[in-house]
Amino acid sequence: MSMVPAKGAGAKGFSRQVEYVTVTVDGQLLGLPIDRVHDVFVVAEMTSVPLASAEIAGLLNLRGRVVTAVSLRRRLRLGDREGSERRMAVGLEHQGEAYGLLVDEVGEVLKLDPDNLQPNPVHMDPRWASLSQGVHQLQSKLLIILNVDAVLAFETERQAA
Repeated sequence: MSMVPAKGAGAKGFSRQVEYVTVTVDGQLLGLPIDRVHDVFVVAEMTSVPLASAEIAGLLNLRGRVVTAVSLRRRLRLGDREGSERRMAVGLEHQGEAYGLLVDEVGEVLKLDPDNLQPNPVHMDPRWASLSQGVHQLQSKLLIILNVDAVLAFETERQAA
């Protein structure tokens, strides 16, 4: 006997909901699939990497592990954030390497129905669209769901160019 509720059933989609860690960059709400997020942390010290691509903000030491810090602002071709506010990062792993994705703010975890994921808007900036899996329309904002593999695939883009 199947335990999955039928479409339209009272317990609609509880087992099918996908969880996203929300982050904000330049006022835009973004979602990262929670199954890709290892941790969230405040960046204390960062070591610069000479001759690294612009997206690489530096290297971090996270509990004895070297983590590459990637600026999501630079990845989205936005200017660096002014001021010396605390820097937040989301810990991710990609192809066996540890990354800290630098963001402006980390928000809450949202549980959303995957059936409500919509394609990217037609007029979305192509640079943003190339890093997005789609969007969720929330009550007051648009949540752009990031494709973690695409966000961290900047090295292959450069090799292809």
